[in-house]
Amino acid sequence: MDVAGPLISLLSDFGLRDPSAAIMRGVVLEIVPDARVVDISHEVRKFAIRDGALLLWCALPYLPVGFHVAVVDPGVGTTRLPIAVATARGDVLVGPDNGLLSAAAARLGGIAAVHVLEAEAFRLPKVSTSFHGRDVFAPAAAHLARGVPIADLGRALDAAALVPSPIADAEVHDGELRSSVVYVDTFGNVKLAGLRADLEAAIGPVSPGDRLVLAIGDRPIETSWRATFGDVAPGETLVYEDSYGRLCLAASQASAAQVHAIEDDLAVVIRRP
Repeated sequence: MDVAGPLISLLSDFGLRDPSAAIMRGVVLEIVPDARVVDISHEVRKFAIRDGALLLWCALPYLPVGFHVAVVDPGVGTTRLPIAVATARGDVLVGPDNGLLSAAAARLGGIAAVHVLEAEAFRLPKVSTSFHGRDVFAPAAAHLARGVPIADLGRALDAAALVPSPIADAEVHDGELRSSVVYVDTFGNVKLAGLRADLEAAIGPVSPGDRLVLAIGDRPIETSWRATFGDVAPGETLVYEDSYGRLCLAASQASAAQVHAIEDDLAVVIRRP
C-alpha cells in the first residue's frame, strides 16, 4: 500500500489572477514531489492579517497534522521576522511574525517551539524583498516536510515575544457581552469576537427563540438566538453559534452585513431585552 506524502497547506492574500499561488505550490513540489498540497484560501482580503489569522484558526483543526504556510505579509522585506512555529499537536506553521499564526497555533495545542527562518540552505538561492512566500516560506515548509529539524532553520525565539493575534477577545460583564466585528464571510454573515461560552458567561444560558438586543455602534438590533438559518423567515436576522463555535450575526437567505450596514471593527454589545 502506498504511503501518502506529507501534507503542506497554503494560505495567502495573493488571489488567483496572478501566478503567485501556483509558484508557491511549484516550489514545494520541486523539493517534496510527493507532498499533498492543500490550498486553504488565496482570497484573503489584501493585507488583512486578521482575516488570514481567522481563516487559519477555523481551518487547521480540520486538516491532518502537517506543515502550514500562511502569507498575509504587508511588512515583507522589512525587519519583521520570518518564523516557523511548532505546535503541541505536531504541526509546524510557517509565515511572518505579524500575528498571523498565533491564534491557530494556540488552537493546535499551543506553541512548542519557534525558530527564525534564517539558514540559507533552506531558502531559494536568491531571496527577493517582495515574495517571501516563494523564496523563504514555501522552501522552509518543504524542507521541514522532508524531515529537516526545525532547529536547523535558525535561532530559537521565545514564544512570548511573538506579535500577538489580531483577533479580538470578547469581554464578559454582568448582563452583557462586549464584542466586536472581526470578519464578514462571503454570505454576509458577521463573525463576532467571542464564543457561545462567553455569551452565556455574561447573560446566562441561551436557547433557540431567546430574544437578544445587539448594540452595534449606536444602532440597536432586536433579534433572537437560533440554532440555524432555517429557523427564521427569509430576510430575518438571527444570532447563532457558527460551525467553528464563534458567535455570528446572520440574516436568513440574505447578507446581514448589508441589511444592517455592518463593517469590520464596529463595537458590539449583546444583552437580553
